[in-house]
Amino acid sequence: MMITIHPDRSIRSASLVAGAGLLALAVLAAFANFVVLEGLVTPGDATATAEAITSSEGLFRAGVASLYVVAVLDVVVAVALGEVFAAVSPRVSVLAAGFRGAYAVVLLVAISHLSAVPPLSGDADRTLAQVEAFRSIWGVSFLFFGAHLLLIGYLAYRSGFVPRVVAVLVAINGLGYLTDLLGTALVPGYSITVANVTFVGEVALMLWLLIQGRRTTVTATVAPTAGEPLPLVP
Repeated sequence: MMITIHPDRSIRSASLVAGAGLLALAVLAAFANFVVLEGLVTPGDATATAEAITSSEGLFRAGVASLYVVAVLDVVVAVALGEVFAAVSPRVSVLAAGFRGAYAVVLLVAISHLSAVPPLSGDADRTLAQVEAFRSIWGVSFLFFGAHLLLIGYLAYRSGFVPRVVAVLVAINGLGYLTDLLGTALVPGYSITVANVTFVGEVALMLWLLIQGRRTTVTATVAPTAGEPLPLVP
């Protein structure tokens, strides 16, 4: 099988968009998860959770808004990464983008449960139930996110223009999410979070996109699928 590449195909703009999107969503997701949810939600204590959210409703709403922006950025990143790796395999890059798009859709469903929380703050049990529903649905979405990262890792490894160590780290990152998902579903009391270690793959990809990807231009007209790298102009 041969892959046709348009002459002087530039991935610079797409790399910059993907890298900047990953950076922005990482900051917003960290704020929503670690500052807002971790700071206001007390697992298993509905009363404490409801009181914390009621007393910091503005902060909670900001966290929810941040998550909505994250979902939108995930779609932007999915499209941009699809463009970056379209030269390697158009079909696989579209599939990878589709998985991340599916992840964003499920994330939006999960966030809708958080959006209903402030009006329910007077009902402690329902408030905690909505937060737990968000976490449960978000956890399921990592099936699509893990698959996305595995495919991106594969495309990066095949590309010849992404360092293979970065590609391997991205694939391992995807396996980390899938391992956590399966562990939660199959192992009672599963408390290990592998993705907290393997996340370096996403960081490595983001840095490559921002530093080197925006300087890369694919100049080959045809590339075989046997693992040969695509000629590049830095």
